Amino acid sequence: MPAPDHFYGGQAVLEGVMMRGRDHWAIAVRCPDQTIHVESHQIDSIARRHPIFAKPGLRGVIALGQALSIGIKALTVSANHSVEADKRLTRKQMAASVVFAFALFTVVFVIGPYLGLRVLRHDVRSSFVRNLLEGLVRVALFVGYLALIGRMAEIRRVFQYHGAEHKTIAAYEHDEPLVPEAVDRYSTLHVRCGTNFLLIVMLLTVLVYTAFGSRGILAGILFRVVAIPVIAGVSYEMLRLGARHPRSLVMRAVMAPGLWLQKITTRQPDRGQIDIAIGAFEELLRAEGKHSEMKEHAPEAP
Repeated sequence: MPAPDHFYGGQAVLEGVMMRGRDHWAIAVRCPDQTIHVESHQIDSIARRHPIFAKPGLRGVIALGQALSIGIKALTVSANHSVEADKRLTRKQMAASVVFAFALFTVVFVIGPYLGLRVLRHDVRSSFVRNLLEGLVRVALFVGYLALIGRMAEIRRVFQYHGAEHKTIAAYEHDEPLVPEAVDRYSTLHVRCGTNFLLIVMLLTVLVYTAFGSRGILAGILFRVVAIPVIAGVSYEMLRLGARHPRSLVMRAVMAPGLWLQKITTRQPDRGQIDIAIGAFEELLRAEGKHSEMKEHAPEAP
């Protein structure tokens, strides 16, 4: 199979799927009345305006920031179309929720394990061992958190849409017609998943924090927070390598933990959820002017 001209990505949202292309992103959401809302938007890329930001190392940080920005917009759209009008959120309210969630993530998964392991500094004299244990605790907390929230009915539906997103992209990359019967044959796991990215970040923090551990509480916290963008940039490059060299034994080994974790963050979707993912992807292709590559398909109500 020839390498695609662009690596498409996406995100599961509330009762819907967002798909992202080279220059646009699109979203499809099932409304309470079972109609389907579809819209697309152009991506304002700072890397296109300033090519320096498209260089390896920097592009990962830019991509992460851009993904967060698009993710907030997509979540706002889905939140405002998947619920009744009196329950809708403004973009500011959604942005505040995401900022709070990101701050909580940093406290719980980055700073928390560091402070927790400092309690053992008199029992575990080796800073190398403490930093290593800190990283292992961080990964365990992350996996445990995903497994726990995956038991919630609302999150299980998001994980099903996540699986539908992966199936649709995989079907397109294998030149399959974008119809549910063809899409459903593919796996819910995908090497370019954001779950892979987050797990790579987590695993790299084990190596980086262990190798460059700082002394003192404030210095340790500052180092761990400041290092996140750098680690994210390296993780992004590793994810790209995994996508470009899927047959490499080394890259398959690197990507394997992320694929295993996707067994938690994805679920087998139903026909209606696959319809939504296909609708989002077809809208993306339309926005990017790839009409000839689209297969005839109209999303249906379940």
